[in-house]
Amino acid sequence: MLLVLLILIPLAGGILSFLLKNSAVAKNVSLGFSVITLLVSLCTLCSSAPSSYQAEWLPELGSSFSLSMDGMSKMLCLLTSLSLPLVLLSTIKNKYENANTFYGLTLLTQAGLLGVFLASDVLLFYFFWELALIPVYFLCSKWGNERRIQASFKFFVYTFAGSLLLLVGILYLYYKTPDHSFSLQSFYSLKLTAAEQNIGFWLFFIAFAIKMPMFPFHTWQPDAYEQSPTSTTMILSGVMAKMGLYAIVRFSLPIFPLAVQHLAPLIMVLSIVGILYGSLIAIKQDDMKRLIAYSSIAHLGLMCAAIFSHTEYGLQGALIQMFNHGINVIGLWNVVNAIEQQLGTRKFSELGGLAQKAPTLAILFCTLVFANIALPLTNAFIGEFLMFLGLFEYNTWLAVFAGLSIILGAVYTLWMMQKVFYGPVSTKTEMAEKSNSAINFSLIVIVILVIVGGVYPQPLLDLVKDTVHAVLMK
Repeated sequence: MLLVLLILIPLAGGILSFLLKNSAVAKNVSLGFSVITLLVSLCTLCSSAPSSYQAEWLPELGSSFSLSMDGMSKMLCLLTSLSLPLVLLSTIKNKYENANTFYGLTLLTQAGLLGVFLASDVLLFYFFWELALIPVYFLCSKWGNERRIQASFKFFVYTFAGSLLLLVGILYLYYKTPDHSFSLQSFYSLKLTAAEQNIGFWLFFIAFAIKMPMFPFHTWQPDAYEQSPTSTTMILSGVMAKMGLYAIVRFSLPIFPLAVQHLAPLIMVLSIVGILYGSLIAIKQDDMKRLIAYSSIAHLGLMCAAIFSHTEYGLQGALIQMFNHGINVIGLWNVVNAIEQQLGTRKFSELGGLAQKAPTLAILFCTLVFANIALPLTNAFIGEFLMFLGLFEYNTWLAVFAGLSIILGAVYTLWMMQKVFYGPVSTKTEMAEKSNSAINFSLIVIVILVIVGGVYPQPLLDLVKDTVHAVLMK
């Protein structure tokens, strides 16, 4: 029942928010429901109750409302449930027109994301996949920045194309199951030829690559991240980008093993091109949002390459990095939001010397910068270390080129730190004040997670161990 509650609570909170007229009440209600969802997610980590649920849904089609939770699902549900309170708390001072609708759509996005990570029926998975994406389109198009319509349209075209390919792929496999079932186990039991696996792999993978996003399917991402309201950008970057990686591990690797083995070198090369491309473009940015957006392309490219190395180290590192990157990037967006709300700009050319005006924010941001470059004793270090071990095990030269991301990541991240917080105080920065308590509290929680995850990563490693072994054994 806990699995159902994980989806029902944000769904109910979203519907209730739509009905509220007072902005302050809608804000507090959505924050309250997100905290309750987090408590339920924490309960699933220590509960001994069965980690599955099944009920009738569409029996005529061979589909059921089937949910299950393994270690990977627990980790990503925790990330999703933890992210929403942090996002809502850190943006609590932001003003939104029709705030009830804004918060309602945000909670519906959370419900969709949790459903994606829990569904063990493929048609149900597709339903939640769409439920997570549709509210984001409206959040961006209505509450985004001046170029939000173009960015939203681009986001819609890409995601619609990906969703259409995914649906075709699901139906393609559905008709190959002996009993015409959408059960994930039925899909796992399919005996497909190499040609059938190649067809199915590309139909699924392109949809997942768009969602990550992975080079060359990434071009919607910088605009969407830049033009969306910052709270939506946090969800897109911190959680939603992990949908594609999760789906590769859940579907592509076990269902299409021959295609994965055959196409892994190509996918890894594309991923490494994405790492270098994202890092080099990030260096040239004058906008904090766009820099972090291109940085995310590089980080996700590394995770994708590690997954396709099909090694225990690579897969384990990629899985825990999905959680750690989500936490770290939400912290970075928090700082961007704090700066933009106070100073009305995100441009490096207009900032400087902010550490003199907001020293607490500077200290917290410095910790997040160290995590973003995977410094030892931060949470990102163990994930990157394991991913590079997996890449070296697969191919030394691919690992060497991927390793350039360490140098390039340090260049653009430390450059951002220096331009924003150090040097002479700019005209804009003169107006800065100390960040508010809600943002500081959210950032302190994130920094604690960064340090604890870096000093003691064993709980996450234990959580994903069974998933890694199950995937590698298929």
